[in-house]
Amino acid sequence: MNTEAEKRSLLLEMITLATVDGHLHKRELEFLRIVAVELNITEEEFQDLFHQEAKSLPIPSEIQRINQFYRLALLMHCDGILHEREFQTIQQIALQMGLNMSAVKRVLEMMRKAPNTVINPIVLIEIFQEQHN
Repeated sequence: MNTEAEKRSLLLEMITLATVDGHLHKRELEFLRIVAVELNITEEEFQDLFHQEAKSLPIPSEIQRINQFYRLALLMHCDGILHEREFQTIQQIALQMGLNMSAVKRVLEMMRKAPNTVINPIVLIEIFQEQHN
């Protein structure tokens, strides 16, 4: 992430996904807070983001888009409840990012089957790179 606007945009996108089911679970909030710290967003800025409208900025690099998709997928699973609206929203976001939908569905299915929803980063990248051939 380069600019503050890009960092806020990524976090706003995550907040949108976390609240799409009408409830912000404690584990989702903790996950969002960890990401905010990693992005060097202060607690005050973090709290303020919950009162802003999401304005997505395009993510230039495919690796960064895959990374953001994976963050969103982890967030979606962190409360232990997979809502249909979350599933639809993450697919819509991935489509807007220009990610391959076959790879997106494959990753989401792998995460659903994994004991802790975590996928090896190398495998994650390979899934998306397979679609380039």
